Amino acid sequence: MADSIYKAIRKEHGMTRDEVCDAAVDLNSAIQPERLERIENGKLEIHPEEVMLLSEIYGEPTLCNHYCSKECPIGQKYVPEIKVKDLAQIVLEMLSSLNSMKKSQERLIEITADGIIEDDEIQDFVFIQKELERISITVETLQLWVEQMIAENKIDKEKYAKFISK
Repeated sequence: MADSIYKAIRKEHGMTRDEVCDAAVDLNSAIQPERLERIENGKLEIHPEEVMLLSEIYGEPTLCNHYCSKECPIGQKYVPEIKVKDLAQIVLEMLSSLNSMKKSQERLIEITADGIIEDDEIQDFVFIQKELERISITVETLQLWVEQMIAENKIDKEKYAKFISK
């Protein structure tokens, strides 16, 4: 049986369960080694706040997306899985999606102006909806990239937060 993502990432970071629990205490939180072992071995479901804690300890924001898209019943329906990509690929995907939407903008207005989607408009509407979903996923991918760069201290967290709050 393959290791759970929680166990695999802990091992990837070369940490013991006790070290993870000590790091949790340093963050004014707590998780017991026995509970962590049971979570890692699939015997207990992890709580969202534990996912956030482990994500912070390991510097792995992808854990949160994994949990939401794969384990949370609501997230499984509404949260897409985001794959980590490099910045250049994210930007190219965004530009491609925005160019596609620019071409579809007038058609979207035609389809939705009367508030009704007619049978002969459904195919175009679904295509446009999928393009908008691609843009949304690309934005989420960019956000995950930023969070990863902050976790790796490649972006100054305080400076970033200062500009975000403006």
